[in-house]
Amino acid sequence: MKIVKTTLFATAFAGLTLAGCESATRTQKGAAIGVGGGAAVGAVIGKATGNTALGAIIGAAVGGTAGAIIGKKMDKQAEEIKQEVPGAKVERVEEGIVVEFSSAVLFGFDQAALTTASKSTLDDLITILNKYPDTDVEIQGHTDNTGTEKYNQALSERRASVVSNYLADKGIGLQRLSTIGYGLRNPKYSNDTPDGRSKNRRVEFLITANDKMKSDAAKEAGTK
Repeated sequence: MKIVKTTLFATAFAGLTLAGCESATRTQKGAAIGVGGGAAVGAVIGKATGNTALGAIIGAAVGGTAGAIIGKKMDKQAEEIKQEVPGAKVERVEEGIVVEFSSAVLFGFDQAALTTASKSTLDDLITILNKYPDTDVEIQGHTDNTGTEKYNQALSERRASVVSNYLADKGIGLQRLSTIGYGLRNPKYSNDTPDGRSKNRRVEFLITANDKMKSDAAKEAGTK
């Protein structure tokens, strides 16, 4: 069992290393994820790196030329989010996009109610999501390590649900949306400093291709 786990992680790491290499073309990166990708590998990477967004996106990747086609579409969408959505930290990850908001952008301290300003920010994001309907959106809630694990878990779930409900009320189809709360389990920043804890109190949007975009990309690539 140990050998199997080691081999799986090595495969995932090799794919991830090539995928992150600046000298590799987008098609090569997609092919690497195609070889080492899949939900299982995505889960391994997410757990090993502590980056649940990275793992989930790699787990949803199709790879190859079709993956490269999806990547180009995501490039355009990511750039629009960077330009049009204030307070958003945008990262392109292989065939997907991670949009991060600190809780200070969306919520008051220890709160799960959207402010007027945060609704305006989400409205800007919704405008772009509506322009690209062939994507799925996973909304993740995260907290710092202040307080109990049980309390933080519930708070992260409430925040993810509040955001999802707001998007749905504004016309984003429920079939596109999913939520998950991680509580304090997956810090991206150090919890040893006030600044790090503030950054860990965040909501992340994972934007990935839905089945239609994947099918269209496969047809364009001549693989379907």
